[in-house]
This record gives sequence, structure tokens and C-alpha cells, in this order.
Amino acid sequence: MLVTYGCKVNYSFTGASISPDVRTISIPVISNNAPLVVPTLSHTLTDAVRDYFTSQTNLVMVDRNGDLSVEGTITGYDIQPVAIQGNEKAAMNRLTITISVKFTNRKDQKQNFENSFSRYEDYLSTQSLASVQDGLIKDITDQLVQDIFNKSVANW
Repeated sequence: MLVTYGCKVNYSFTGASISPDVRTISIPVISNNAPLVVPTLSHTLTDAVRDYFTSQTNLVMVDRNGDLSVEGTITGYDIQPVAIQGNEKAAMNRLTITISVKFTNRKDQKQNFENSFSRYEDYLSTQSLASVQDGLIKDITDQLVQDIFNKSVANW
């Protein structure tokens, strides 16, 4: 049997590569500075990011000063018409959510970044935003969380 010593990186089935000396993560509440504010969006996005990191890694959530830190600000919540028809009426509308993220790795500062992530979902213009908003926010949030996770610990 061979025994090796040296630098070790943990890999998981999620694609995360986290150094074994990284044990904690802090994710403060994501603030909402978008011009159009949905009151529940900040907590929805914060909970989704926290849940994903704790379920997909062995990291322990701490209130502050984690080995890793994910800080975010919602900077955009926009509805735009798309798929304009011949009568100059939109067949579809697009909901776009944009978040600015600052990732800090206190163990390896070369991995630190500040990045903006944006995702959207389209819905029929015959539907009211109120009737589809919760489902759209969930779908967009899932995509944003995956983007944040991949950029921060999956090194994609």
C-alpha cells in the first residue's frame, strides 16, 4: 500500500473542490437594492444560497468571519417585453433578476472575486406577473444559486 503526503483537496459529487482546512462559511442576508423591490426576494435568495452550500458541502454555517464568505446585493429586478408580434404587442415578458456577489476565501485569497450574476425567465404576456411571480422567482433563484456555487467552490 502506498501512502502519500502533501497538499490535499476535497472533491465531492457536486463538483466542489474545497481545501480540507476550510470548514466554515458565512452568508449574511442578501440586501435588496433593486429599483423594483419584491419584499420577500432578499430572504428567499439568502435561504436558497445558505441551504445549497450546507447541503452540497460539509461546511458549517457561522454568523460571521467564516473561512468562506458569500455576500450579495440584489441590484436588478426587471420586467421587459420580448417576442414582439406584428401588432407591436409582446407575446412574452421576461423577468430578470441580477445579483452582485462578493466571495471571500480567507484561506486562499487568490479565489476571492466580485461578480454580477443575472438570470431570467419568460412568461406569456396574457398572464399577470402576480400569478406567475413566485414560480419565476423560484426558477431564477435556483439558477443564480447554482451560478454562485459553481463560481465560488466548483471552480468552473
